Amino acid sequence: MEKKYTSVFENGLIWFGAGVSIAEILTGTYFAPLGFSKGILAIVIGHVIGCAMLFLAGLIGGRVRKSAMETVKMSFGQKGSLLFSILNILQLVGWTAIMIYDGALAANGAWGIGEWIWCVVIGALIILWILIGIKNLGKVNTVAMAALFVLTVILSFVIFSGGVVHSTGGEGMTFGAAVELSVAMPLSWLPLISDYTREAKSPVRATAASAVVYGLVSCWMYIIGMGAAIFTEESDIAQIMVKAGLGIAGLLIIVFSTVTTTFLDAYSAGVSSESVFSKIKGKWVAVGAAVIGIVGAITLPLYDITDFLYLIGSVFAPMIAIQIADFFILKKDSEKKQFSIPNLIIWAVGFALYRLLMRVDIIVGSTLPDMAITILICIAADKIINLIKNR
Repeated sequence: MEKKYTSVFENGLIWFGAGVSIAEILTGTYFAPLGFSKGILAIVIGHVIGCAMLFLAGLIGGRVRKSAMETVKMSFGQKGSLLFSILNILQLVGWTAIMIYDGALAANGAWGIGEWIWCVVIGALIILWILIGIKNLGKVNTVAMAALFVLTVILSFVIFSGGVVHSTGGEGMTFGAAVELSVAMPLSWLPLISDYTREAKSPVRATAASAVVYGLVSCWMYIIGMGAAIFTEESDIAQIMVKAGLGIAGLLIIVFSTVTTTFLDAYSAGVSSESVFSKIKGKWVAVGAAVIGIVGAITLPLYDITDFLYLIGSVFAPMIAIQIADFFILKKDSEKKQFSIPNLIIWAVGFALYRLLMRVDIIVGSTLPDMAITILICIAADKIINLIKNR
């Protein structure tokens, strides 16, 4: 039976759905104290950095036809990669809970039938998406994305048509911190983009389309959130929709944007689990991740995700930096090893460096310098190890 690959268009649709997100709109509200022009600049710079890394991460998996966590074995070894697979599963289950929580909170603001009920409804739809399967979502995704596109355009018009800039007040963030918060969202997708590009018929084009579409849509969501805070003095997106009279249309934006984004997190939790436990069926782990996400959304306080985003950055930025160095520069493959000790040590250094850089206000944020230094350490370590071997 011939293997079914996804088209460039289908990959673009998947990442359009990933970008249209209530969590991204809410994160965008934090940029309001910078003002509209500086806020947009920070959002764009951060997304250019983050999506460049997203493209490189997706290209590795697309070229070797392996899932994100399978590609990690190429740099860290069979057992060394387990650390990142486990951390990735945990962050994906965490994201699933956060996204369901944000979606339910917003949906309940538009139609107050109870937050826990919305958690169950949104979670059930995510499970339905998982059961349909990534390769069978074509027509369903096309219809859902077309509806989301139209409704998001309407939402944008509602927010920006007033044109009156209000004082945002409150404690602001530095430009560098804003850039890093902008980098953080595309960075959170690094450990899973290959789960989708590995299935692409044209890996380079599909990866480029995925990164560009996600980058543009994510910027749009951030700007909607920032614009909501600046132009309407309202950070509750549900209330903006209610005041604008969007009614059922606003509710559809909230529910389906949450489902199409969170589906990717739960699905990839399943794919990552296959790297840890080869006999487990990924689809049912994905369903389990959605169920845990529903429970977490109902029971846990998940209102502020900034620390979570920075933690993801500190774990996965040095990881992907090492992968980029090995795959594109050093042409090195450690998959046959159990552990790549040098790379695990370099990752630990990169992790610590990221946490230190967070204390310094750098205009381009922490991710770019951390990854650049980690790549340089990789190259230097490789040269030193080769010199010792050849003595």
